[in-house]
Amino acid sequence: MTDRSAGTADAYGTRDPDALARRAGTRANPDNDQHFLVDDRVLDRLPAYLPDDADTGHLLEVGGGAGALTDRLLAAVGAGGPTAVAGGDGTGRVTVIERDPPFAAFLREEFADAVESGTLEVIEGDALAVELPAFTACVANLPYGISSEIAFRLLPEKRPLVLTFQAEFADRMVASAGESAYGRLSVSAQHYADVEVVERIPKEAFDPQPAVESAVVRCTPRDPDYEVGDEAFFLRFVKALFTQRRKTVRNAIRNTAHISGLDRPDAVVDAAEEDLLSRRPGTLDPAAFAALAELARTHGSPTEA
Repeated sequence: MTDRSAGTADAYGTRDPDALARRAGTRANPDNDQHFLVDDRVLDRLPAYLPDDADTGHLLEVGGGAGALTDRLLAAVGAGGPTAVAGGDGTGRVTVIERDPPFAAFLREEFADAVESGTLEVIEGDALAVELPAFTACVANLPYGISSEIAFRLLPEKRPLVLTFQAEFADRMVASAGESAYGRLSVSAQHYADVEVVERIPKEAFDPQPAVESAVVRCTPRDPDYEVGDEAFFLRFVKALFTQRRKTVRNAIRNTAHISGLDRPDAVVDAAEEDLLSRRPGTLDPAAFAALAELARTHGSPTEA
């Protein structure tokens, strides 16, 4: 791949990941949960996985590293270069959150023209702690150690997401009721969005290589087809029941009142139908969990977390 000079606007979307790493002068550190995506073909595809009608006016990236994906995102918002995604109107911008000070400084230097023009903002800090900008979509190669925490900070924002995860984590996100991978993560993610694996990524696509394969997950926000009166309680209730996934729903409700916050778990059991109580949590789809959570909220006198 041709690697043009740093800071040249028409070079966005063309930078070589290995050359960026050399210029950064600092290698990714797996001890700090850094595994940089260096496969040009995968990097080029990531922005294009956004839904066709996604608003690319303000793209968010979590964990910019040496900027290989940042480069593609700048092209995707129309800052210059051959890469583009549907919905881009040439007026977009990119915000990158980068925890590592040397990499944050490098991103500001490498993409100085974009920073100066206001097309790029680099926020130095922990993505779990900094204030998120009002982004319209997020494309990111997430640090795997905090995948769950980051995902569940992003999902409630109800914006399109294209995120890389460990493959096992991704499979759990998209699993359906009754499947072995189905669990709390599946119900919680699918509460916020249609979730799908759009690509598997071999470990050789990263430097340094992680121990496992990865996957790209697309999350397309939508309202669930069920009603939840208290979202925080619903998510807490789902978490509680899955700590007893091998028990019947009846026993799970009774055994996890200290987690769900139910003051009257027996009243919930008395109000629920027998065919539901005799099932196991892993067989309940999100709508069934929602109905049961509403029953628990009505009859169980839950306390606030």
